[in-house]
Amino acid sequence: MSNAQPAVVTKSAYLTLHYRLASLDGKDIVTTFNANPATLMLGQGQLAPVLEELLLGLPEGTHRTFNLEPGVGFGPRNPELVRQVSRATLDENSSPDAEYKVGDLVDFAAPGGGRFAGVLRELGDEVCLFDFNHPLAGEPLTFEVNIISVL
Repeated sequence: MSNAQPAVVTKSAYLTLHYRLASLDGKDIVTTFNANPATLMLGQGQLAPVLEELLLGLPEGTHRTFNLEPGVGFGPRNPELVRQVSRATLDENSSPDAEYKVGDLVDFAAPGGGRFAGVLRELGDEVCLFDFNHPLAGEPLTFEVNIISVL
């Protein structure tokens, strides 16, 4: 009989796990529990850094649920990230037949390369209002994990 300790999650661990991120009312935002488990390497940006931190030191076989305070998972809401965008800029970043409605997530080309996305809050003829905060910024969240294996 071996008394080997179960492997624990380290900063560069390669994990197979089930995870679920949900709003406090229990609505799933993302879950792998009803499908194949996820396999990922920590430190590669596949999970938000704060979620990776919660996994550190957990042994293989752990099934645990964490409740995150508002703003912990994806940062606080920043009112300065709610910005007006001209309709012309919106059109430049869209396909010609794009039709938008309030609540849509729209992808923009950033100056200098890259992309960023914002949620449309108001759609006007000349000016639109976008919220460039992460959609989960400022939200309290539930993070459930079941660590299947640690390599």
